[in-house]
Amino acid sequence: MQLPLGPGPRTGTLLRIHAALIDHFGRITRPDTKRRDPVWTLVQGVIGARSKTALSNAATDALLERFGSWEAVAAAPLRQLTEILSRQTFPQQSARRLKDCLTMIIEQRGSVDLRHLSNLPTGDAMAWLETLPGIARKISAGIVNTSIFDRRALVIDSHHLRVMQRVGLVPPKADTVRAYDAIMPVLPSEWTAQDIDEHHLLVKRVGQTYCRPSRTDCAACPLQADCQTAQAGGLNPGS
Repeated sequence: MQLPLGPGPRTGTLLRIHAALIDHFGRITRPDTKRRDPVWTLVQGVIGARSKTALSNAATDALLERFGSWEAVAAAPLRQLTEILSRQTFPQQSARRLKDCLTMIIEQRGSVDLRHLSNLPTGDAMAWLETLPGIARKISAGIVNTSIFDRRALVIDSHHLRVMQRVGLVPPKADTVRAYDAIMPVLPSEWTAQDIDEHHLLVKRVGQTYCRPSRTDCAACPLQADCQTAQAGGLNPGS
């Protein structure tokens, strides 16, 4: 499936979707006090695979409280990290990836410090992050968008990707990187980093409620007017 390049009608669709979601769910804004240090955001992303956000947030705070610094977390025995991450969906895998990621940052930067990324263009900062173990496009976008870096980068998780595919804004078989490359050029130019963050959170909520992996509730979904899947009758196996 080939999609046209450039803003055009897809930008208009995004604007209509955003307005419909705000009307339906209300505003979802991240206060400045929730914009964390980029390293905190990185750690939360690395350990957060398939885990609820609240659990990953608590585990990230617990790691720093237990060891006192991210350098000490990197040096900690894998067994201790796994114990602290026991409530994560994949605790041992998360502990290994986190240890490897922090160790590589120390090897390259001398300490666990991401301040150098503030001097790089957003794309270059994300590319550097994606060389680290456990960091793919979703996490790199999250680090630059939702931290104090406050950059224009769209976080695309599994919920967001599924909704955008069903709406028809990205190809059906697109992965996160391809979806990112398809949507970023057509985001409204006036959207700030905060607007892009809100767009992600609103679309994610649709994916968690009306647009589930195996079933859709198109009749109740606020995106039905702009959704190709809804216009085709939805996805309701066995009905």
